[in-house]
Amino acid sequence: MIDAVGNPQSLLLLGGTSDIGLAIAERYLSARPLRVVLAARPSSRRDAAAERMRSAGADVTCLDFDASDTASHPAVLDKAFAAGDIDVTVVAFGLLGDAERAWQDHGTAVELATVNYTAAVSAGVALAGKLRAQGHGKVVALSSVAGERVRRSNFVYGSTKAGFDGFYLGLGEALRPHGVTVTVVRPGQVRTKMTEGMGKAPLEQTAEQVADIAVRAVRDGKDLVWAPGTFRYVMSALRHVPRPLFRKLPI
Repeated sequence: MIDAVGNPQSLLLLGGTSDIGLAIAERYLSARPLRVVLAARPSSRRDAAAERMRSAGADVTCLDFDASDTASHPAVLDKAFAAGDIDVTVVAFGLLGDAERAWQDHGTAVELATVNYTAAVSAGVALAGKLRAQGHGKVVALSSVAGERVRRSNFVYGSTKAGFDGFYLGLGEALRPHGVTVTVVRPGQVRTKMTEGMGKAPLEQTAEQVADIAVRAVRDGKDLVWAPGTFRYVMSALRHVPRPLFRKLPI
């Protein structure tokens, strides 16, 4: 159970090698011991993530999780909850991909849509059943400002995040009567393995900065938060820019 000051005893990271997800776990670990379940495909990156968590003081379990294998998701969630309640679940898996290839190559587009949206819905529905049964829990869903108003520059990725964002906001409403809350986090570009090689972007954040924002938002019971908060005002303005003008913006 989460204690009186908002610190959990257990955390499930769906996307167990996510830089932001691991940073969130470390924020909680700085306050108290934590049981961490890392769900990801077997790899040297997962091994490194497990060692990182153990070095921070966590009791770590690794589970095999393939986002694209949606039929396996209910069984993965069964295993994740087999050792006891999960206080916080971070949904952190996803693909960025090559933006131009994504709309010109069928396989790339389908893979992005499957991992970023279909798999997120699949895992979310399986997770919701577990959280309803235990009667409590917090979900952190890592979305993106790219989904708030989809841009030409990365519209396939942005469209998947728009769907992801809408699903988890709705899931939060559905789960609220059952004692479960969902916090959707909308970061801009974050300096992680996923964005290596990309130029610096306006309002760019580190994984640790996004983790701080996410943990505070969960403790404050927020449904939705931007990272950094300035993006709330930037995107509010961009949502109302007429499309002919929006098309000409350098974004």
